[in-house]
Formats: sequence, C-alpha cells, structure tokens
Amino acid sequence: MELYFGWRTAVLFCAMLVTVPMIIGLSQSTLNRTANRTLALLLLALVGVITPWMIGFAGFYDRWPWLTFLPVAMPLFVPPLALYYAHSLIHGAWPDKARLAMLPGAAHFAIMLAGFVLPLPLKQQVAGAIGPWVNAAVALGLVIGFVVALVRLRHSFAAYAQWLGEQRSDDARFATRWLSRAITALAVLFAVWAGFEVTDLVHPLGYTGLMPLYLAIAGTMVFLAIEGWRHGGMVWPVMQSPAPGAAPPAMAAGHDWAALGARWRAALQEGAHYREPDLTLARAARLLGTNTAYLSRACNDGLGLSFSAVVNHLRAEAVAAAIAQRPGAGLLDLALEAGFASKASFNRAFAERYGTSPSAWRRRLTS
Repeated sequence: MELYFGWRTAVLFCAMLVTVPMIIGLSQSTLNRTANRTLALLLLALVGVITPWMIGFAGFYDRWPWLTFLPVAMPLFVPPLALYYAHSLIHGAWPDKARLAMLPGAAHFAIMLAGFVLPLPLKQQVAGAIGPWVNAAVALGLVIGFVVALVRLRHSFAAYAQWLGEQRSDDARFATRWLSRAITALAVLFAVWAGFEVTDLVHPLGYTGLMPLYLAIAGTMVFLAIEGWRHGGMVWPVMQSPAPGAAPPAMAAGHDWAALGARWRAALQEGAHYREPDLTLARAARLLGTNTAYLSRACNDGLGLSFSAVVNHLRAEAVAAAIAQRPGAGLLDLALEAGFASKASFNRAFAERYGTSPSAWRRRLTS
C-alpha cells in the first residue's frame, strides 16, 4: 500500500518539528532545572500522543501492521506531568511520592510494550481482544487524572500568588501570569480531551472524527513549548512547604494590629523604603525592627492588605504626588523612581489605589 502524506499528517508533523527542538533545549537548561525538565517530559508525552495519529493518517499501520501496539502514545503521563511542572516552578521540586501518580502510565506502557513484541498474527488477535478494554481504561484514567490535576493546579497557583503577595513587593515581576496562562491552556485542553474521550467511548468517532482533538493537542503542545522556553530562565522564588506538624508562629495577645500596621506603613513611607524595587517582607521587617510574622499580620489583619499591596500603594501615592509636582515628567520614569519594576505593575497598582489610570489622573490634575 502506498503512503499518503495529506494535510492531517503535515499539520501534526509541523507541530512536532517546532516542539522537539524545544524539548532538547529545555532538557539541557540549567536554570529552573527540575521544572524545565518536567516540561520537556510533558511535551515529549504530548508528542508521543499525536505520533500514532500522524503516521496513521499517512497509512503506516496499513503498510506495516507490525506497528500495532507501538508504545509511544502514553496519555496517562500527561496529567501528573502537568501538575509536577507547576509544582516544580513553585516549590523547586516534585511533590513527595510523586512517582505513585506515574504508575498508571507505566502500566499502560508495559501493556503496549508486551503487545508490541508479540508475533504479528498473535498481536492482531490480542489487539482485537483487549484493545477496546485498554482504550476504555485509559479514557477513564485520563478523565480522573484531568479532574485531579486541575483541582490541584488551581489550588497551588492560588496559594503561590497569595504567598508572593505576602512575601515580596515585586511579586508582579515573576511569571505568575505565565503559570496562569499555562494552567488555563491545560484546563481548556483537558476539558476538550475529556469530552472527546467520553464521546468516543459512547459513539466511536474514528480517525477523522478525532482529528479536532489532535489539532487541540498539537496547538497546546506548541504553545507550551514556545512559551515555556521563553519563561524557562525567569527567576521563581521558591515557596517552601511547611514541615509536617509545624505550627504557625505564636502571636502575643493584645496587639492592636491596625495601629501597628499604620505605624509601620508610615515608617516605610518616611524612610522611603518602598522605593527599593525588590523589597521583601524579611528586609522590611529588619528595617522596621520587627519580625516577618508580626509585619505580615499587621498588613493583613491591621490594614486589610497583603504586604505587596501595602508597598505598591505607597509607590502609587509617591507617583501621584510627583505628578502634581512635576506634571511634565514621564509616567514611566516616575514609576521607576518610586520602585515599580514594570509599567504593567505600575498601572495595576495605581488603578487599585486611585480607581483610575495614571494618565487619567494627570489629566484630571491639569484640567
């Protein structure tokens, strides 16, 4: 039988051509080493998922039936690897007992490998006998894995964003927006994938009917490869997991947290400490002669704001005052002088503090 390289094979092959060099680059990266290697494994798993369909559309299985059970499509590895990529960025390592979640994928690989090495006549008999059951088990495992991974991804991201806001004044410098976009892309892919898997179990869609799913997988794979490479060298503050049984630091009773918060906020303003672009909770506590637990409590309970919000409000107030004194100065120059690390974080903090954009504020003052 002649091979046929149509548009379906071409699209999936082009996606692989883009992704494979990124996999090699991420696997060799020295920055964020664990996270980047985990992303490389995730991308490799996605490449493996689309490979049988890419060669199948070209007629490889019809021409070479011995390719049946080719052990490259291991989709059960995708949900845990997606979760471990985010966990590695946030915590610097895989979670404890992470390899347990890889066991379903390993079992699927073992079944496929065992079937692949069988003689061709026996292989075809086995494929007809257990193939539908294996596919159904993989589909069910995928749906469960997608749900668990998404719930844990959302929880991890929310905890990390809150922790950054409580520990650093420059939290907007870090690539939480990349992590948010990656989780969103994975959530969309997982929803589409689960929908196709369930539909295919009830009403088999066939090769061409599943093509939209493999286009979605290929598109998400290319997006994660390119953007993951772009953000692979960014600095990610590591969020330490609490030790088992560790209790939060004890707080002395009777403190007026609102008064302490107001006093320490004023001290940060008077000393212009907020102008340090990379001011952290630990450094601010040393400057104020207190500890991080007390300062964090004063910000959150006393002022009703995270440490990051308190500092960025002070920076926004400094810019507002500078606009009144120097109406002709550039807004970005004023923002950088006040300690903001980027225009985006400046605009966001100013709007949060004053309810309007910096340019609108200046127009209001000069009108």
